[in-house]
Amino acid sequence: MGQLSGPTDPTADAAWAPEHTHPRKGFFTDTSICIGCKACEVACKEWNQNPRDGDLELTGMSYDNTVSLGASTWRHVAFVEQGRDAITAARESGRALVSLGMPSFGAPAPDAVPDVAPPDTPEFRWLMASDVCKHCTHAGCLDVCPTGALFRTEFGTVVIQPDVCNGCGTCVAGCPFGVVERRSDGTAAPTYREGHRKGEQPPVPKRGVAQKCTLCYDRLVDDEPPACAKTCPTTSIKFGDHATMVDTARERVAELHAQGMTEARLYGANELDGVGGTGSVFLLLDEPEVYGLPPDPRVCTADLMTMYKRAGVAMAGMVAAAAVAFWRGR
Repeated sequence: MGQLSGPTDPTADAAWAPEHTHPRKGFFTDTSICIGCKACEVACKEWNQNPRDGDLELTGMSYDNTVSLGASTWRHVAFVEQGRDAITAARESGRALVSLGMPSFGAPAPDAVPDVAPPDTPEFRWLMASDVCKHCTHAGCLDVCPTGALFRTEFGTVVIQPDVCNGCGTCVAGCPFGVVERRSDGTAAPTYREGHRKGEQPPVPKRGVAQKCTLCYDRLVDDEPPACAKTCPTTSIKFGDHATMVDTARERVAELHAQGMTEARLYGANELDGVGGTGSVFLLLDEPEVYGLPPDPRVCTADLMTMYKRAGVAMAGMVAAAAVAFWRGR
């Protein structure tokens, strides 16, 4: 799912809005300037009143203590730590590498000249990326929901109505990105010990129903940007018309390539992929798998017609075989 060439088709995004009242909205997440501050995670939880997931213990594998997207974590900043072996393997593939380093404090010197040359990183490097629901063009969760709890908004985003969801979990299996999850109390075993201290769980609303990012639908209807995009201190998370976001992302990739960062590539901007492109577009500095993203996502309903045809052929064959057996048995 690499960078595409050619202009964006303006009619593709306009077609998403009922009666063409709104252009399709979306995110552009530029991981090259993400500092891993997790401000987007906090802003998302505060605005949407999502409870914490578990006790947020350090995993022992990373400084990331939220681990992944979930029913109560709609924005998740991944910390990807790579050692010498991974860097060597990446170098052998012919890609240049870039080290984001650790976040630092203090303003740069007034006469400082930014160093844009890819640094030598023989031992270790950080990659950080804020992940979110992709709001797919062809959304598997939306296709398989039996109750109509999921719907496409006038902004082209996919939203779950918790009061309509029956908690069946079909959408969980239908998402090729593993974004949708049924909300529990955040622990492996259910607990009813509620509170805000360690070992306790805060009150968990909407327990048992599927939850995911809404792209702050309630803010969009008031012409306000999503909480995560408004809070991001480095503008790593950008929000706007989807077509504009894709164009901005392509320009940013071209800029990084001109600086020698040839490993930069887009994810989700290919409208010919298995989900028709995504509403959330990402600039990555390595392969999608490095960030925990599927390299070639495919909507679960894409092969339904083929399956129906094959099932029909099989059924016709069984009927024919039964008819022949009956005829010979006479």
